[in-house]
Amino acid sequence: MAGAALTAMALSLAACSSSSSTSGDGSSSSLSGTLNASGSTFQLPFQQAAIQAFKSVQSGMTVNYGGGGSGKGRSDLAAGVVQFAGSDSPIPSDEVASFKGKTVLYFPVMLGPITMSYNLSGVSSLKLDLPTIANIFQGKIKTWNDPAIKALNSGVNLPSTPISLAVRSDSSGTTANFSLALTLGAASAWKLGTSSTISWPSSAHGGNGNGGVAQIVKSTPGAIGYVDYADAKAAGLTFASVKNQAGNYIAPSPPSASAAGSTVTLKPDLTFAAAWSSNPQAYPVTYQSWDLVFQKQSSANTAKMLKAYIGYLLGDGQKLITPLGYAPLPANILSKAKAQLSKIGS
Repeated sequence: MAGAALTAMALSLAACSSSSSTSGDGSSSSLSGTLNASGSTFQLPFQQAAIQAFKSVQSGMTVNYGGGGSGKGRSDLAAGVVQFAGSDSPIPSDEVASFKGKTVLYFPVMLGPITMSYNLSGVSSLKLDLPTIANIFQGKIKTWNDPAIKALNSGVNLPSTPISLAVRSDSSGTTANFSLALTLGAASAWKLGTSSTISWPSSAHGGNGNGGVAQIVKSTPGAIGYVDYADAKAAGLTFASVKNQAGNYIAPSPPSASAAGSTVTLKPDLTFAAAWSSNPQAYPVTYQSWDLVFQKQSSANTAKMLKAYIGYLLGDGQKLITPLGYAPLPANILSKAKAQLSKIGS
């Protein structure tokens, strides 16, 4: 989304919020200091808008959020470089040791679809299923008129254009959740596993962040890439409808992501996976994002600032989510996330 539109939205929400000085966790005290964060580029437009709007609630606080991908956010948090990290997947087992036994709290903040964005002149409507997507991204399906794609798109004039893959070059929660959906919905076809980084075919083009992949798709005829909905919309990309677990072809959208969120199984630490939902209206490649925070903070002031800002994201900040192209959290998850704020301490 353009910066001007983000600013206008944030200012509009700020005007609605300015009548109250509540910090988000129920307190009304004025706070001062800086919070630094990095990570998920899926969260980036949301964080940018929320940071602007939050100024009306706590004018003495500064919040900085850099992208870099979920992997960078987690490594920055483990190293003590940031006070919170945006991550679209839980801490992988091979990263746990870097946190040195410290308790990490997961605060879910939103849901969203991962689009199958493509650049194919003359093709404005496309249907795909996960086994076909798996074989495209493994390099087994090489042209757009491959019989597997044609079988799903009766009546569509598919050209013989070579397929060009656009993938993430950084350690990415979008990659982790895209590959998770393929593991769940195309188990017999998908051979590359699920991780924040994948060994893609050598011909794939790597982009930094969701925005980087979106630009590769936009500038490369014949390209297909996995891009979060907000960035795909901002770049003006075209994307496919994808067959879900119930057999329905569903277009990515905030409502179809919300449908996926309605069936998740929530673990005690508030982690879950929205991919491959059983809801007949769910988009099958939906993912989620958390802000990760250490339970024990270095100072009482840092703890108060984190409660205020994370509380804001879970409160008035949720009003920003749908206009930006994301889906808000289901009420049951949101209430548990808010209740967990009290665990942040020094």
